[in-house]
Amino acid sequence: QVQLVESGGGLVQAGGSLRLSCAASGRILSINAMGWYRQAPGKQRELVATMNSGDSTNYADSVKGRFTISRDNAKNTVYLQMNSLKPEDTAVYYCSAERVRTIPSLRINDYWGQGTQVTVSS
Repeated sequence: QVQLVESGGGLVQAGGSLRLSCAASGRILSINAMGWYRQAPGKQRELVATMNSGDSTNYADSVKGRFTISRDNAKNTVYLQMNSLKPEDTAVYYCSAERVRTIPSLRINDYWGQGTQVTVSS
């Protein structure tokens, strides 16, 4: 089984910064893409940023220029550096691992972390 463990959430004032981390563990052979999604109260889960195994990135328009995603493939870890945070960034942030191939079955599945709360005060 694959587990994703997130860390780095918390409470910060508007204009501040936070760095989220997410480590995938288990019998992983490869991961195609890792990323971050968020869900604010009363809203649907939305994409924040993703990075694939070729280091191509995709960002939500609302975070471009403020958030940076990075990845350590050797450690199966993805990071999200969040700068110039705004109250509207308040949400539970979920880590995702897409098209994860595990051994010995070689099956491919997608996985989610449990989520970490980010609260930005005005």
